[in-house]
Amino acid sequence: MIAAFARDDRGVAAVEFAIVSVFVMTAILNTVDVGAYVFEAMEVENAAQMAAQAALQNCTIVQVPVTTNCPNFASHVSTALASTSLGSGVTLQAGSPTEAYYCVNASSVLVQVGTLANRPSNCSAVGSTTTIPGDYVVISVRYTYAPIMPGASVVTLLQTPIVRRAIMRVA
Repeated sequence: MIAAFARDDRGVAAVEFAIVSVFVMTAILNTVDVGAYVFEAMEVENAAQMAAQAALQNCTIVQVPVTTNCPNFASHVSTALASTSLGSGVTLQAGSPTEAYYCVNASSVLVQVGTLANRPSNCSAVGSTTTIPGDYVVISVRYTYAPIMPGASVVTLLQTPIVRRAIMRVA
């Protein structure tokens, strides 16, 4: 009877399929998880951009600095943050939004040259004495991503929470 059982190969394909399908499904779920992470990271970026644009759309040049002089600035930013598919999951980082004076340096990089309390008269800090610094609002946001498979996902190797920053010139 044992010899007959040893020669019986019925069901071998089912056992092989069961073993291989575990690895295939793990790969497929990881692919879906990474895709969801990338999508949500783009949504976080979009939420930050929308919040920064709220300053430009709802505040005028006479209300500069907008973080202190624009009525309902905070509510406009909060509404814009919640405008993506992630809703209220996207939150402001501690200390955000901020407003400061920036100039573009010789490498075309935006550099902070002053604060609201200390406005420079020109961009000499970055080598341009003829340029006037611009007033920029900086919005820093965060979103905590929850992987589909917390114990077996490659997403745990990526940045979480997802943190993004948007900068918008208001004056």
